[in-house]
Amino acid sequence: MSDDTIRLVTIGRILRRRWRLLAVLAVVGALVGYGTSVLLFPPRYTAAASVLLPGQWEERELLTQVDIATSSAVVDRAAATLGWKGVSGAELRDQVSAKADDGNIIKISGTADTPERAQRLSDQVAQQFVTFAARIAGGSADPATATGTEALRKKVAETNRRITDLANAADPGQTVESVQARTELEGLRTALQDAIKKLDEADPATNKASMVVMGPAPRPTGAAAPTRMQLIVGGALLFFLLAVIGHLAAARVSRRLRTEPQIAAALGSTLLGAVDVPGERRAHRSKSHGSRARMRRLLGVDARWDIPSPQRSGDEADRRIRYRRVCTRLRDRLPAPRRLLVVVPEGDEVARRAAGQLVAEAKSDPLLRTVEVSVDRPIVPDRDTESGALVVLSAGSWTAEELAGIAEACADGGHEVVGIVVAGTVRTRPTRTAGRPSDEATLALAVHGHATGDSA
Repeated sequence: MSDDTIRLVTIGRILRRRWRLLAVLAVVGALVGYGTSVLLFPPRYTAAASVLLPGQWEERELLTQVDIATSSAVVDRAAATLGWKGVSGAELRDQVSAKADDGNIIKISGTADTPERAQRLSDQVAQQFVTFAARIAGGSADPATATGTEALRKKVAETNRRITDLANAADPGQTVESVQARTELEGLRTALQDAIKKLDEADPATNKASMVVMGPAPRPTGAAAPTRMQLIVGGALLFFLLAVIGHLAAARVSRRLRTEPQIAAALGSTLLGAVDVPGERRAHRSKSHGSRARMRRLLGVDARWDIPSPQRSGDEADRRIRYRRVCTRLRDRLPAPRRLLVVVPEGDEVARRAAGQLVAEAKSDPLLRTVEVSVDRPIVPDRDTESGALVVLSAGSWTAEELAGIAEACADGGHEVVGIVVAGTVRTRPTRTAGRPSDEATLALAVHGHATGDSA
């Protein structure tokens, strides 16, 4: 799989063969999500109060009001009014937010551990915001500025009266000087009136009505995100996906040899052929015992998941033809008749069954003897009556280093690897009885003659 594209069939194989492990990991992820919701993200509730700003407001002015609503001056006053034990204004500032909506509406949101506290917090912050904004607009926040503005208005009114008096005292005649004086006085009155008008327009208290809280904040009925259920589902989904990705990554970097040329190169011998073994449920399952093995069987990880699904093959007669052809090729490779060891890697159930079938096909002259060899510390019996080894194994189960170790063990025992047989599982069909050779027509390893030393 290291060079293959990850396909949906691979994902399906993981789900089908590792569903128990995936289900357990999903439950563990759900428990982790629950623990996270209890320890790190306890349930929080958010309520929002709306404040209407009548009049014409520019966007930058609304943004300014949003900043004022979440300022320390407003939140600290709200904290003092609420009087919650152990909760300061600095802590409340992290639980209060505001945003400007369409229609000159500012929504002030408050978050707390209960719906009632969230509602009270948002209502109190909204009320304190309106009060504080009114004080700023009315000028009460700066008494010196308010006094100066009012004094200016009084001076302008007094000046207007003085202008009227001067106009009345001017020569009522129609002389050029009197007309010019009255014209200048009226111009001065008009300029003063325009100045006062512009001053009034620049005052927010005169051109904008007071802000209004649009009723109490609705009490929240559900917790704010992330909710406990979201964390539980998210944890289960995260662990499930990580398990699937872990399987894909492990298969991607797997060094097990899957092709026949790779296996032949690792063992340094010739491939004699591929044989079929009827698929069984426990063909690739471990036969270990103990609590650990029982746990692996319970989780379904004692069987390989990355073995492709068995392909449909012919009946028993068709499969036996493959074994006979392997026997024929093996006989042709032997320079003289001799007994051989059939070497099977320990734990390779498919190869063990294939080796048994090979020995059965050679029943007319039992020249083959099967031995299982550990891949961790391979040891092959020394050369005695057998001189030569036939390695039978299944594809996708062993690495190049493990197969090289088996080849070295054969050489250390004085056996030449005369051939390799690759076994694979298939789905069986009903056996045909007509038009096929009988069991008595089995091809066996023939004895060409007698030789000194090893028997054939």
